[in-house]
Amino acid sequence: MAGQPPDGQPVPSDGALPPDATARLGSNPFGVYVHVPFCVTRCGYCDFNTYTAPELGGGASRESYAGLAIAEVRQAGRVLGGRGGPVETVFFGGGTPTLLPAADLAAILRAIDDEFGLARGAEVTAEANPETVDQPMLAQLRRGGFTRISLGMQSAVPHVLGVLDRVHQPGRPEQCVAWARAAGFEHVSLDLIYGTPGETDADWARSLHSAVAAGPDHISAYALIVEEGTRLAARIRRGELAAPDDDELADRYLAADAFLASAGLGWYEISNWAAGESARCRHNQLYWTGGDWWGIGPGAHSHVGGIRWWNVRHPAAYAERITAGRSPGQAREILTAAERAMERVLLTTRLSEGCPLAELTPTGRKAAAEVVADGLAQPDAHAAGRVVLTTRGRLLADAVIRDLTD
Repeated sequence: MAGQPPDGQPVPSDGALPPDATARLGSNPFGVYVHVPFCVTRCGYCDFNTYTAPELGGGASRESYAGLAIAEVRQAGRVLGGRGGPVETVFFGGGTPTLLPAADLAAILRAIDDEFGLARGAEVTAEANPETVDQPMLAQLRRGGFTRISLGMQSAVPHVLGVLDRVHQPGRPEQCVAWARAAGFEHVSLDLIYGTPGETDADWARSLHSAVAAGPDHISAYALIVEEGTRLAARIRRGELAAPDDDELADRYLAADAFLASAGLGWYEISNWAAGESARCRHNQLYWTGGDWWGIGPGAHSHVGGIRWWNVRHPAAYAERITAGRSPGQAREILTAAERAMERVLLTTRLSEGCPLAELTPTGRKAAAEVVADGLAQPDAHAAGRVVLTTRGRLLADAVIRDLTD
């Protein structure tokens, strides 16, 4: 939910979609994303659509949020005419979803099930900051139908957490993993960030060891991106902190990939590793492979049948529209066939299964052969009709994708 969306076209007040978009429902997996935009404090590196209590102003609150989200679920049901389900995946992201009571999160999930039906074996994920959950809450979430928990660990090193403005104590994420396992969560993920100013190779190794030792079956590791307008960007601009170094970021990625592989976690997307196919985040796979989803909440993005739209960003504006019975959609765009094809290349090239050569233009197929010759994609996969990045290719993925889509 980061960054500003394009201007787009107006969304009808009732949220109606063109008939040819809804006619495609059922041909792709369908998911629901629920954005919970609340945070206790704003981390210095974050530019996501989140709000602390002083930033909310009037007209929006945590206490009323579940009711508003449920109202949008009902809107979605009316717009899609009951054709969206069954729902394969649900993902509660943020912000900090676990600032809401477990009962509120479960109520939103029940509304999704009531409106669309949850598929048998549906994946239901909640993101959580470690300081916002304890053993009783995790048990409540599991009883409420959640199947997967994703914990924002970021680092195991106090001074790194301090630069990131993370408030949990080292060791708390590992304790949360144990609590989640005891509550019956089969799938538990930890998020890590590398390249924080002041982080050393030893610090990163410590974080990797601590994360793996906790026993999750999924780990995400992201390079720190310094987003304009954030407090971190301002500190770097003033010279208080050094900017992340590209060579160091590459070294940290290689260290993570090697260590996680040795621990039985294989990469399946450039920044994600899992202990087998069943441990992969199916909701993210839905995004990456062209599925359909409805995004609930302020600033949430949706995609159905080649139509992409996004909601108004501020919780107060969202609440005003929902209360008035209007769509919270701010704007939308209709993707052309060429745009959809380019997105498929962009996303599937990042996956371990790779991008089918058939998705590429003749110019792209020629570039794919050059990418193989440069050691950035695997020759055997190319011979089998796919572009699968080598380890070095993953480091240069953005450049490879540019070549494939030029």
